[in-house]
Amino acid sequence: MKKYFNPYISALLVGLASFTSCKKNFTDLNTNPNAVTTSTPAYMFTKAEYDGTANMLNLLLGTMQYTTSYNDVAGFGSKYIASQVNTTSASFSSAYPNEINELKEVIKVVKTDPTQVNLYAEARIWRVYCFSRLTDLYGDIPYSQAAEGYTDGIFTPSYDAQKDIYADMLNELDQAAQSLDASKTTFGAADLIYGGNVSQWKKFAYSLMLRLGMRLTKVDATSAQTWVTKAISGGVILQDADVAKMSYKGAGQDINKNPLALNLYNSDYIAANGNTNQEGGKYQDVFINYLKQTKDPRLGVVSIVYTSAGVTDTTFAKQQGMPATLSSKPANFSSLSEPNPATVLLMSSPRLVFTAAESYFLLAEAALRGWYTGATAQQCYNNGTSAAMRQWAIIGGTAGTISTNQINTYLKYNGLNTAGSVDAQMNQIYTQFWVSIFPDAQEVFASYRRTGYPALTPNNYPGNITGGVIFRRMLYPLSEQNLNAKSYAAAISRQGADNVLTRIWWDK
Repeated sequence: MKKYFNPYISALLVGLASFTSCKKNFTDLNTNPNAVTTSTPAYMFTKAEYDGTANMLNLLLGTMQYTTSYNDVAGFGSKYIASQVNTTSASFSSAYPNEINELKEVIKVVKTDPTQVNLYAEARIWRVYCFSRLTDLYGDIPYSQAAEGYTDGIFTPSYDAQKDIYADMLNELDQAAQSLDASKTTFGAADLIYGGNVSQWKKFAYSLMLRLGMRLTKVDATSAQTWVTKAISGGVILQDADVAKMSYKGAGQDINKNPLALNLYNSDYIAANGNTNQEGGKYQDVFINYLKQTKDPRLGVVSIVYTSAGVTDTTFAKQQGMPATLSSKPANFSSLSEPNPATVLLMSSPRLVFTAAESYFLLAEAALRGWYTGATAQQCYNNGTSAAMRQWAIIGGTAGTISTNQINTYLKYNGLNTAGSVDAQMNQIYTQFWVSIFPDAQEVFASYRRTGYPALTPNNYPGNITGGVIFRRMLYPLSEQNLNAKSYAAAISRQGADNVLTRIWWDK
C-alpha cells in the first residue's frame, strides 16, 4: 500500500495546493488587463455617429425610382418582389445593437454631470435623428424601453405608439437645443459631424424639429404648426457651412468610407465597365428622363455612361436610364447610365445628414400654409434648389461644381408656378425635393408618403407583394416574433398587420 499510495497522495496534495493558489488569485488571473470597465463617452458617440449614418435601406433608391435592376432579387426596391420582402427589416435589426445601444451608454454616463451638458444634449439630438429614421420606416417601435437589456434587464421591450414617440422626440429636441451652452465642454474632434460646434448643433436640432413637425400635417395640423414655427424661431440650417454632414477619409477600414458609396460600389459598380454589374443595377429611366426633360445640370454630376472599361462620359445626350419592368439583361445594358464614380460613388465624400436645401423646401411649404412669413414660397423654392445644386460641390469637389449661371438658367425655366393651386405648388416643391435630396432616398420616401409627391407611377411587376402599388412601411424582423412575441403582438394589434401596406400613424 505504501509503495503505490504515496505518489497519489503526493499528487493530490500538489493539486490542492495549486487549486488553493488559483482560487486565491482567481480574480486577478481571470481579469482582462486590456478590458474597459467604464465607457468613454467620446468614443461611443463617434461610433454612434458612424452607425447612425450608415444605417440606410438602399433598396429605397429603387422604390423612389432613382435606380433599378433587371435582377429580381437585387431589384426588390423597384419591383416589390414578394420573396425578398424580409430584406426590409435590415434597419431595425442593425439599429438597436449599434447606434441606439451606443447612445444609451453615452447618455447614461453624461446625463447627471452638469459640466457635460453639451455632450448630453448632442447625444439626445443624435438619438432623435436615429430613432426618427427607424419609426418612419416601421411605425411603432421599442423606444422608451429600448437598449435597457444590459442596464435594467429588460430583454423584451414594449413597442411605443408612434404618436407618443413623436411627442417625446420633439420635446427632446426642444429641451436639448435650449440646454446647449457654448461655455461648456463638447465632444470636440470626437464629433465627426460638427466638431463640437454648439451653435451648429442647435441649428441641427431645430432643423430636425422642422422636419418632424411637418410630418404631423395630416394627423395634427395644430401641433404641426406649433412645432414648425418653434423650429423656425429657433433657427434652422440655411447656410452651406451649417449643413450637417458626416465626413469620411475614403481609405483604410470600411468604417472610414462613405457607406452609401461603399455599398453601391461593392454590390454593383466595382467592375467600372458598365457591363458586368454584379447585381444588374443602373439608374432608372424615371429619374434620368426627368433630369433630361428639365435640362437639369445635375445630370452630368450624378450620372455617367462607360465608353470603354474605366472611361466615363457625362455627356448630357448620352445618359439613358433602364426601365424597372425588365427581368433580363437588355441588349443596350452597357450603354445605360449609372452613378458617377467621382461624386455618388466617391468613398471620401461626406454623407449629408441634413441640408440647407431640405430646410428651404420645408419652409416653402410652411409659407404656402401661412406658417412662415420670412420669405415667399417662391423664394424658398429658389433658395432650396440653388442650395441643392451647390451641395454637390460639398460632395464631389470640382466634379460636383455647378455654376451660378447654370443654376439661374435652370430656375428661369423650372421656377415655382405661383399662379397654380396650393396642391400644384406642393407638387412642384416636392418633385424638386425628390431631385434635390438624392441620394437620401429614405427621407424622400417619408416625404412621398406624407405629400404624395413626386407622383410616381408604381411598378406592377409579376410576383410583387403589393398588388402593384408602392409600399408604405417595412417589416419587423422575424426575430421579434420569436423573441419578443408579446410586445410584437401588442404593436400589430394597435397599428395593424405587419405588412408593407399598413400605414404608419402620420401616413394618412
